[in-house]
Amino acid sequence: MNRIWDSYLDERDKQVYQNAGLGSRMGIGKKPGLVIVDVQYGFTGDSPEDIHKSILNYPTSCGETSWKAIGHIKNLLDTVREAKLPVFYTVIEGSRTYRNEGVAIKGNIFDHPNLLEGEKGTKVVEELKPQYGEVVISKKKPSAFHGTPLSSYLTANQVDTVIVAGCTTSGCVRATVIDAFSNNYKVIVPEECSFDRGITSHAINLFDMQQKYADVLPVEEVIKQIRSIKAVV
Repeated sequence: MNRIWDSYLDERDKQVYQNAGLGSRMGIGKKPGLVIVDVQYGFTGDSPEDIHKSILNYPTSCGETSWKAIGHIKNLLDTVREAKLPVFYTVIEGSRTYRNEGVAIKGNIFDHPNLLEGEKGTKVVEELKPQYGEVVISKKKPSAFHGTPLSSYLTANQVDTVIVAGCTTSGCVRATVIDAFSNNYKVIVPEECSFDRGITSHAINLFDMQQKYADVLPVEEVIKQIRSIKAVV
């Protein structure tokens, strides 16, 4: 099966990772939970428009690639809800009362008026609107775990597997995946359910997470795994 990162690797790299024995499967546990990272208008724009236009309103936007991912995330979310598994969202909001230096990334990009607390850029996109009982967590750093109660919510729900979707692949998704792995959760990243403003960065970070920290799988395979858990229960 061809993977998104294949065209970016030369034969030397492929042999090194294969011979080292990296990229083994972690598998899915008994109780997965879905973490949707920062799929807010500030990272998607208002509509599927070209990224060069989108960043004029939202400098953090990933443009049209985000909207391709949103459809896949919606299918995954519907499956998770059908299985009655827990769902968590994160959003990043620039503060109105404190300096925004180093919020999520270096610099002060979250001083932008469309990315401040309460603005549309901080809202989860309507297509993935949280339902009653689903938790939305505001964060200031890349990882969904850093300075947030996410670990406590996962423990309360007896989650043993964290499914991570959202953006950006190279930033907040990767940081969340590494922290989930570091906290001894099984980690799954549905390939089509993450997105980034950089095409190469997106592909290579998926590859690197697959080799070291997570099972990066086609979303349809993840959906089948979730349905198999529901069937067993």
